[in-house]
Amino acid sequence: MSMPDSRFGVVIVGGGHNGLTAAGYLARAGKSVLVLEKLDQVGGAAVSARAFPGIDANLSRYSYLVSLLPQQIVDDLGLEVSFVGRRYSSYTPDPANPATGLLIDEGSPDATAASFASIGAPHDEAGAFAAFYQDCHRLTRALWPTMTDPLVTRSQARAIATRAGAGDVWDRLIEHPLGEAITGALHSDLARGVVLTDGLIGTFAQAHDADLQQNICFLYHLIGGGTGEWRVPRGGMGVVSAELERAARSAGAVIATGAQVLAVASHRTHQTVTYRQEGSEHLVTAGIVLANVAPDVLDRLSGDQPPAAPKRPNHQREGAQVKVNLLLRRLPRLLDETVTPEAAFGGTFHVNETYGQLQHAYEQAAAGRVPDPLPCEIYCHSLADPSILSPALRDAGAHTLTVFGLHVPDRLVTEDNNEARRNELQAAVFASINSVLAEPLQDLLMPDAEGNPCVETKTTLDIQRALGMPRGNIFHGGLDWPFVEDDAPLDTPAQRWGVATGDPRILICGSGARRGGAVSGLGGHHAAMAVLEMAEATQL
Repeated sequence: MSMPDSRFGVVIVGGGHNGLTAAGYLARAGKSVLVLEKLDQVGGAAVSARAFPGIDANLSRYSYLVSLLPQQIVDDLGLEVSFVGRRYSSYTPDPANPATGLLIDEGSPDATAASFASIGAPHDEAGAFAAFYQDCHRLTRALWPTMTDPLVTRSQARAIATRAGAGDVWDRLIEHPLGEAITGALHSDLARGVVLTDGLIGTFAQAHDADLQQNICFLYHLIGGGTGEWRVPRGGMGVVSAELERAARSAGAVIATGAQVLAVASHRTHQTVTYRQEGSEHLVTAGIVLANVAPDVLDRLSGDQPPAAPKRPNHQREGAQVKVNLLLRRLPRLLDETVTPEAAFGGTFHVNETYGQLQHAYEQAAAGRVPDPLPCEIYCHSLADPSILSPALRDAGAHTLTVFGLHVPDRLVTEDNNEARRNELQAAVFASINSVLAEPLQDLLMPDAEGNPCVETKTTLDIQRALGMPRGNIFHGGLDWPFVEDDAPLDTPAQRWGVATGDPRILICGSGARRGGAVSGLGGHHAAMAVLEMAEATQL
């Protein structure tokens, strides 16, 4: 067994977008950097793929929208990326009468108000809905600038909010369950559900849970850029990772794909990382190891040594979604004839996601059953950015759809039932969506080169197998507040940047870092900033 020795200042375990971000910053600062990625391409969940044989459609296979990537990172690394905004925020058919629905049109407050009236909402509900988000934005605009700085404490964050005139919003969104804020502001069950979904994406929780995990998820969905606008990456999510890879390589970082890390070991003066590539094992030494893997994965790589990752209960949380990618011959017709498919699918299309339905779905899943109906959200990349389709597909009127099914906790999926459960979940997705369409979605599926319908369904177990995310959790575990408690230790650079583990020379640089999660680059940025602060002491 050949194990040639080599040494780098920093070895990054995992070539997801956060690892590439860290590599770019550190290589630009003159550090010797090696990135080890087990897959044949970098990017992790932030990739594009031709998911269907013989079909020239470049789908954002896992993650699909961008909100939390700071412009600072784009500018610092010289990324040539652009993002497309969307006029329509969301469309939600009324499950009690799918011939009507709520269209949130950011370009026309009058049209939005008329849509509220069409679903029988109270006369002032449109204003209350707008005021609710205006209040939220007072808080998120105040907190967003802290996301690229060292961590602040709870008291400091609250003081920032108070100075911005958002102290009352802090109390409603940070100190009390999200359900109280929603039900206190809105009366329509449908409108309440539209708001609540932002607290449940990838999170198995209820509106009134005392641990406030739903509040944390909600804050992350609204804090990006201060406004929470989710934008479409032009060319697909793979463009973002490709640009991060280019920036890292051009600065001198070494990136190895097909390199499966087997172990990370701590020594008095250095770290060692063992990995397998092309059938051979190799050993590399480093001054610092950055773990762009989930904390649970880092624990396993650490072996018999003291666990490297901090033991936070949130890191044990399961994923709670099913992901379905589709390619259609055209957009489907709606039961609601007052809204065009282009408008309905131009933002987030909510299906069976009223406030009451979301609670009922949670209860069904907690009892071990697939929710019926299954709450779903649909996103159409090709409407905002047709470039992901070949000219022939565009000319033919084809469109991609990404479906994200909520309240599908990992506990429902096992090694033994995964295939059957995948089929069951796919059928549940189609049944839920078809309940608001004027024609079956299955009839619009484009066939691939082998004659099979263009549909790809991923369970939490499928995601774990493909990307190494424990229990299919898209955040590498539960999210944490983007601040620390007042008594939290902030003595070291790693602690101040929210990337510390139990080992001072091993840092978390992925979504498991505090303020990690989603496609943001924040985990990688923060780990790089901590390393640069440590540089003189560690003599990298």
